[in-house]
Amino acid sequence: MSKPKLTYFDAAVSRGEECRLALHLAGIDFDDERIKSADWPAMKERTPYGSMPVLALPGKPPIAHTNAILVLIGSRHGLHPTDDFEAARHEGMMEHVEDLRANVSPTLRLSGAEKKAAREALVAGYLPEWARMAEKNILGTPFFAGSKIQVVDLKLYIAVRWFNGGKVDHVPATIFDAYPKLIGVHNAVRDHAGVKSWYARS
Repeated sequence: MSKPKLTYFDAAVSRGEECRLALHLAGIDFDDERIKSADWPAMKERTPYGSMPVLALPGKPPIAHTNAILVLIGSRHGLHPTDDFEAARHEGMMEHVEDLRANVSPTLRLSGAEKKAAREALVAGYLPEWARMAEKNILGTPFFAGSKIQVVDLKLYIAVRWFNGGKVDHVPATIFDAYPKLIGVHNAVRDHAGVKSWYARS
């Protein structure tokens, strides 16, 4: 292996996409290995924890779990705080995003009336509460901690984008509109030149 390799599903979403963005913003030339869902079962046992994304660096064993990957990239390339207290605050928000995914992901396996009921329950309770907690911990502008984009911002962006796109059945695209700091982080990341350059690739 001559350069880092990130392995994730062949989709511009979720945990893999935030790691791709971090690598791109860090200026790292990496192998973007995209796996088809049908190929995943045969690969699962070869990953560190039976999950993706996985980051492989030349001469090192592969590492997994999104936040570990993001903190490594961010710490090495100026996209994560060097102050330990501030780093912990950022990592707390990153875990908050993982909590969101843990609560919403089970509904992806549902269908019909069961799915509708589960999603409507999230809209009525969990999602606004999650956003309220995120909002009170965003202390900077336009990004989580101020003027500089960091890996926590990428994670928030991908999470909010998922809902803002209006493609989560039975969840209104406006679910987070009442939380201006959260939407502000999303918009600032969306409009960042480095992020735009990732999505402008041919």
